[in-house]
Amino acid sequence: MGIKFLIEYLKNPRSVGAVCPSSKYLAAKMIAGINFGNAKCIVEYGPGTGVFTDELIKRKNPDTILILIEKDPGFFELLAHKYANKQDVFVVNGTAGDVATHLDTHGFEFADYVVSGLPFASLPTEVTEQILRGTCEVLREGGEFITFQYTRFKMGHIRKHFATLTVTWEFRNVPPAYVLRCGN
Repeated sequence: MGIKFLIEYLKNPRSVGAVCPSSKYLAAKMIAGINFGNAKCIVEYGPGTGVFTDELIKRKNPDTILILIEKDPGFFELLAHKYANKQDVFVVNGTAGDVATHLDTHGFEFADYVVSGLPFASLPTEVTEQILRGTCEVLREGGEFITFQYTRFKMGHIRKHFATLTVTWEFRNVPPAYVLRCGN
């Protein structure tokens, strides 16, 4: 998976945002606090090679739907093949800015959780704003948006869209990362 990740990074560094996949430590911190017992729909933006996805699948209820939104064609193909036999996992080749449409296609109006691996620091501000607005619109009351960033560069953009924001640090990732848990 590491070679595939590096290849996709070299093809489009602004979209991939890192030269290697996230660590198991970052994955654990990202999904800590998700109430898997009550979640009916979880969305993941930019799943890449599926590091967070694998952990979400291990812990979710059998009736929880997981919608993966991946823009990169190489990662999309990898994920579509990897999760082809998972009936409750849907891999979408699209953008996070169109999250409402993707949810509607799969019979949902709201998501309980949105987990994001998107590199907001390298995305244009207007794209970041579109994604964050769309996320707020589809996030169920009491739901959470969970993302990580390598810098504090766009934390202000993220903070202005959510009522609550907590930040923790995962130093065992390469590079170390901030984990942001945002609530409405």
